Amino acid sequence: MRFLRRNGTTTEDSPENGTAEVAPGIESHNKGYTPGKGRATPKRREAESKRRGPVAPPPRTMREAMKRNRELKKSNPNFKAERRAQARERQRLMAQGDERYLLPRDKGPVKAYVRDLVDSRRNLLGLFMPLAVLVFVALLVPYVAIQQYATLLCTLLLLAMAAEGVLSGRRIAKQVRAKFPKETVNGRSIGWYAFVRASQIRRLRMPKPRVKPGDTIS
Repeated sequence: MRFLRRNGTTTEDSPENGTAEVAPGIESHNKGYTPGKGRATPKRREAESKRRGPVAPPPRTMREAMKRNRELKKSNPNFKAERRAQARERQRLMAQGDERYLLPRDKGPVKAYVRDLVDSRRNLLGLFMPLAVLVFVALLVPYVAIQQYATLLCTLLLLAMAAEGVLSGRRIAKQVRAKFPKETVNGRSIGWYAFVRASQIRRLRMPKPRVKPGDTIS
């Protein structure tokens, strides 16, 4: 079938002659062209969060927390092992003094400085816990004389520990004020923190001591 001629040529748009009609509003591009999506490519974290769904809010009550733990145990057979591994890792980082895992009472450069001051000295307060064990053992001995001598010794040691704790607390508070002049230092709070730290056995202190006895703390 012939179409209208223009300037002596025949115009035919059909698949046979290799030309095709292009719909209005659509541009022709090369073969390797990839059209844009019209939106930014989501980040990997956003895509993973969409696949996993919204994060559940933290439990508000102990019963709700226990219920959620039971559900997690059912859905994940390795739940207990993972929790134990996470607890060991948190304990290790806390022992190293990582600020992210410390208790609120232990956080901050002031408390770290107090711990270093306490750990750099050998304190009589370190005998507090062994003294408590000694008192308990003395009470089990069926000899009145031994109980009396043990009670007298414990009383004298407790008085010496109390005096050392007061003097050490004042000294440490003074050093902390000199080290951190811009910080508001509560002498009683710092003294009590130092007292509790010094009364613990060195190897059981948490976080672990960073200095050795006799080291100079500037």
